[in-house]
Amino acid sequence: MDRAETGRRGERAAALYYIRRGCTLLEHNYCIRGGEIDLILRDPAGVIIICEVKTRTDPDAVCRPAASVTLAKRRRIVRTAAWYLQQTGQQEAFTRFDVAEVTPLDSGRWMVHIIKSAFDASAR
Repeated sequence: MDRAETGRRGERAAALYYIRRGCTLLEHNYCIRGGEIDLILRDPAGVIIICEVKTRTDPDAVCRPAASVTLAKRRRIVRTAAWYLQQTGQQEAFTRFDVAEVTPLDSGRWMVHIIKSAFDASAR
């Protein structure tokens, strides 16, 4: 399995994790010229969840997958989210920025760890 396929499977695993907890998937790989968001969801309370998914195949890696979400990446995500919310008329909605750390297990299943509110919109 190549890196891109591993990433796609990790995104699907993270989306399924949220869906199983009552969230609705609004967008998958939402792209505009200045950025991309892996998952956009709405939780049962109406909160819009902007999720960056980081999939790593080595569970023993020195740094956590979330560490690769740099300030520049967070800024792009926040700008893209602002565009999405404006275009969909949801700019007043409460928004949360999560990072999902996803690792494949030997059993063919996926370990998903969600870091809720990993960063906020001040990353502009």
